[in-house]
Amino acid sequence: MPPTSPALSVIVPALDEADAITATLLALAPARARGAEIIVADGGSTDATVALATPLADLVITSPRGRARQMNAGAAVASGAVLLFLHADTEVSPAFDTAIHDAVAGGARWGRFDVRIAGQHPMLPVIAAGMNLRSRLTGMATGDQGLFVQRALFESVGAYANLPLMEDLALSKTLRAHAPAACLRERLVTSGRRWEQRGVWRTILLMWRLRWAWWRGADPAVLAERYR
Repeated sequence: MPPTSPALSVIVPALDEADAITATLLALAPARARGAEIIVADGGSTDATVALATPLADLVITSPRGRARQMNAGAAVASGAVLLFLHADTEVSPAFDTAIHDAVAGGARWGRFDVRIAGQHPMLPVIAAGMNLRSRLTGMATGDQGLFVQRALFESVGAYANLPLMEDLALSKTLRAHAPAACLRERLVTSGRRWEQRGVWRTILLMWRLRWAWWRGADPAVLAERYR
């Protein structure tokens, strides 16, 4: 495949992620050297996110704020046949691109990784194990798990719905109707800051309540306000 058309494009939505973006992009550097395209979709950061990301990415674009909007904007300029959507505070494993390649070559149309949550609280490994098991049983993926999808399938389902919350679950639900998720055991490492800053048990209960409300048809805008 020619260099101008990489097999894999990694899209990282970011907003005021100066503390995390460098580590995230440095972890992607070996795959970038192997031909992966790295795109940062910034939602209007007021810190040093853009300056830090620019030398470590192929493209840094600005889009309207909102993770779904930012990821769609990144996908719109991506060149890869496969897209990986990666949170700005999540670091890939060294062979993540090989794992995606092998999964797609084996027939997978979309999927996600297992995840480990970085942090000090003893409940974080339990939370990660629960996330991985739940995802494997339901065929759904959260953004923390690094959702990858063949570009043709992503475009055919209309990309991410413009939702302020639960956009990852909404896309998973749509993709699941077309093909089963490839649940890769290769682990990403995502930040546990959300749980540790807000309180682990409080965050667990909040997320379960929000997901339950979403499944019952609650307005994502209302859920986003509750999340904030």
